[in-house]
Amino acid sequence: MQTEQEIVSDFIKSHQIAVLSTVTHDLLPESAVVGISGGKNLELFFGTYRTSRKYQNLQKNPRVSFVIGWDSGKTVQYEGEAKELHGKAAEEFEKAYIKDMSTTAKYVSKEEAIFFKVTPRWVRYIDVSKDPWDEIELKM
Repeated sequence: MQTEQEIVSDFIKSHQIAVLSTVTHDLLPESAVVGISGGKNLELFFGTYRTSRKYQNLQKNPRVSFVIGWDSGKTVQYEGEAKELHGKAAEEFEKAYIKDMSTTAKYVSKEEAIFFKVTPRWVRYIDVSKDPWDEIELKM
C-alpha cells in the first residue's frame, strides 16, 4: 500500500506542466504555465529565462505556488521555495529536463536557460471524483 507522500509524488510525476505563481516587487500576483519535473521528496524542477517576469520576481522573493493537474477532478496545490541551480546541478538537470520534456528542447538555449529546484513547504492533493473526496495534506 502506498504512503500519502507516494500517492502525491506519483501524481506530480505524471504531469509535465503546471501553473506557477510568483509575486512581483509591488506584491502583485503573477502566474504562468511552466514545464515541470518531479523529484525526490516532492521537489519540483522548472526552467525559465533571465528575461522572464517570473525570473525577476524570484530574484526578490523565492516563495512560489503551483497548481498541478485537474484531470478527472484530481489536483495538487503546492507551496514552496525556489532555488536557482548553478554549475553541475544545473547541467545535470538540463539533461534530464530535456529528456523528460522533449517538446521543450527547441526552446532551451544554454545561454539563456535558468533552472530552479523548489522545496515544498505545504502540499495538498485532492480527488473530487470520489464521494467522499480523497484529500491529503502534507506540511514539510
